[in-house]
Amino acid sequence: MANIVVSYPTHAGAQFDAAYYTASHIPLVERHWGPLGMTGADVMLPADGNQPFAAMVVLKFRDSASIDAAMVCAGTPDVMADVAKFTNIVPQLYRTAD
Repeated sequence: MANIVVSYPTHAGAQFDAAYYTASHIPLVERHWGPLGMTGADVMLPADGNQPFAAMVVLKFRDSASIDAAMVCAGTPDVMADVAKFTNIVPQLYRTAD
């Protein structure tokens, strides 16, 4: 199994719509990347406003080849463009090994 951990670090003026993220963005990601080997998404929202991240998610994939396929698929531009609909934070990505 390989993962992509996406974090949204907070900063002055940061905006993050958690409801849109969980109800719309994550299903969009699953729709495009699920057929390519994404097996799940664990969304983590902060317990309070004193956390360093507005949200984090672990996107789980079968293997690194599945991540490679997802990153270049036709739906990935839609996934990336959707970010502007729920946040003004630049997401940070961390990829784990198989």
